[in-house]
Amino acid sequence: MSRLDHFINRMVSQRACLDHAIAQTATLGGPVFELGLGNGRTYHHMAENMPDRAIYVFERAVASHPQSTPPDDMLILGDVHDTLVQALERFGSTASLIHADLGGHNPAKNDAFAKAISPLVEPLLAKGGLMVASDRMYFDGLTEQALPSDAVPNSCFIYG
Repeated sequence: MSRLDHFINRMVSQRACLDHAIAQTATLGGPVFELGLGNGRTYHHMAENMPDRAIYVFERAVASHPQSTPPDDMLILGDVHDTLVQALERFGSTASLIHADLGGHNPAKNDAFAKAISPLVEPLLAKGGLMVASDRMYFDGLTEQALPSDAVPNSCFIYG
């Protein structure tokens, strides 16, 4: 499969999984967490589709498109290994939806990162909440969910 085809599958699946998770968690209270802002495309998509939900973005440094940059009070800046721990102290287990696009070009590095942050992410999720990730995660108490029909297998993952 070409890199272009892989990218297209990832983007189509990411949108399908996010849309599915947004619908599934629509009645839950609690914040939404975007782990990594990047260019801001997924943040912008979530903000457009969840205008009444608080979306907090975790990022080391902001470099997003101006239309896709959250307000300062919704940014949690710093190393995610530290900010996820701080978020648990601040929010508890209340996140209705957590999205992470690890998205690097090194699968081994992505996998190591997923293993490192999985135990930090899991306690943040509210009962009934969902985690959408670009890479396989490693949770003790969450299970991998079925993908929506318009997602490409192994291009995105949902946990709940």
